[in-house]
Amino acid sequence: MHTAESSHLSPAGQRKAAVLFDVDGTLVDSTYLHTVAWWQAFRQAGHDVPMAGIHRAVGMGGDRILARLLPPDRDSSGDDTIMTSHAAVFSTFWPALRPLDGAKELLARCFESGLAVALASSATERDLEVLRSTIGADAYIHAATSARDAAESKPAPDILIAALEAVGVGAADAVYVGDAVWDIYAAGKLAIPAIGLSCGGTSEAELRDAGAVEVYESPRALLDRLKGSAIGRLAARPHG
Repeated sequence: MHTAESSHLSPAGQRKAAVLFDVDGTLVDSTYLHTVAWWQAFRQAGHDVPMAGIHRAVGMGGDRILARLLPPDRDSSGDDTIMTSHAAVFSTFWPALRPLDGAKELLARCFESGLAVALASSATERDLEVLRSTIGADAYIHAATSARDAAESKPAPDILIAALEAVGVGAADAVYVGDAVWDIYAAGKLAIPAIGLSCGGTSEAELRDAGAVEVYESPRALLDRLKGSAIGRLAARPHG
């Protein structure tokens, strides 16, 4: 496992608690662009996969998306080509990426509350660089993970473990924010309270059923209610 990327990011210092954020669909409005990119990549490889099914799988790592959506008896020798195609198509959408409302301000408020802030993303290194640039909040981020930091992708908790290690905080002193059920499942495996955001297209009911302790419509909605949220309670806790 590689060390989570920290160049151009803020040092965590002596912060004793952390909030971890998924990025795609949570801070950047990219979930449906990923859906289209996977759909085109599948079509190029001769697989007709409905977009609705793809959307439900977004948030997993690419390997898990292929295993979930393609026939188990397929010739898997073409899987790498499909993932490469997805990356290529998604890169054409980079100029269209936009942060979700309140994303930068939410990270800033968490930072100012004394919490370590980490991006716990399974995006590729290049995609993560673009996503970070889209958010424009590196001054408030202590660490960021990419796909290279985890042996297994979500819903396995490897990405979250890497983010916690990068900021030197234990799972008992963290909260995770994500938009997909796979984010919530990953946090649950470490007993980290997970806040769900429905802006990625997953309903409040689905996020709560997956184990989310709270659900908000967007980063802005969470920011507006931050003091009374799991993040606000974490920031207010004494940390030895």
